[in-house]
Amino acid sequence: MKYAFYPGCSLESSASEYRISTEAIASALDIELVEIPNWICCGSTPAHMSHELLSLTLPAYNLVLAMNVGTEGVAVSCASCYNRLKQANHAMQDPIKRGKVAEALGEIYDGTVPVKHMLEIVSEIGAKRNLKDLVRVDLSDIKVAPYYGCLLVRPPDVTNFDDPEDPQIMDRLVEVLGAQVVKYNFKVECCGAALAFPQVEIVKKLSGQILLDAKESGADIVIVACPLCHSNLDLRQRDIEKYLGIDLEIPVLYFTQLMGLAFGLSPRELGLEKHLISPDSVLKRIGIKV
Repeated sequence: MKYAFYPGCSLESSASEYRISTEAIASALDIELVEIPNWICCGSTPAHMSHELLSLTLPAYNLVLAMNVGTEGVAVSCASCYNRLKQANHAMQDPIKRGKVAEALGEIYDGTVPVKHMLEIVSEIGAKRNLKDLVRVDLSDIKVAPYYGCLLVRPPDVTNFDDPEDPQIMDRLVEVLGAQVVKYNFKVECCGAALAFPQVEIVKKLSGQILLDAKESGADIVIVACPLCHSNLDLRQRDIEKYLGIDLEIPVLYFTQLMGLAFGLSPRELGLEKHLISPDSVLKRIGIKV
């Protein structure tokens, strides 16, 4: 199984551990990820908030590059990048927008390159083979709160990802890995995303609600599929604790890191030492050496 891989800016910098763990589980699942040559930023939030044509042309440029890789489609780990690439494909159904993007690119892109989040790819593999066969570590004592956020599931007519109100793709993965799924109310609520710097107080409130609900529902850890979500829930957690006046101390892992742990990879192989909120106490409880 071969995909053109679009890492995006975050996986090259602040979320390098997400890339490390993505490539690790891809190897375990026999997924060949071929990095798109000369890819550029997808524009993320700043572009679509300021210039519509730019917000479509940047991801479309990357999708045109992916066509030359000759694979089954584009694999994306970042939920924000995923949303922008899907938005570009959707917009190409409009002949006016398609024409404007073609003029900007200097060539026509028709929006037909498939875009899949790594969660979707893992789910498709799981439907064909038993992922439990790869599990080497007993995670049954860990209670996991899957956090989906906004960008994977909305708008549903664009992403077509899962039930926008109660997605289950990560929940099912947690169960396959042998951990316990925590049911809570804020699994698709916004964390504050790109407001992390211009509107810190809003992020504290929104991300605080998510972490508090997960904690009160019994979660030992939260798993995410987005670098922006991880940044707000992990990097900002100390500030959130002060804002709420309580101790949360709930580790936030990428879903790929949880998979890697279940498959027997070490915390260092998955970049877990890069997180601000250490998962060591949880890992020691299930016998993982840290």
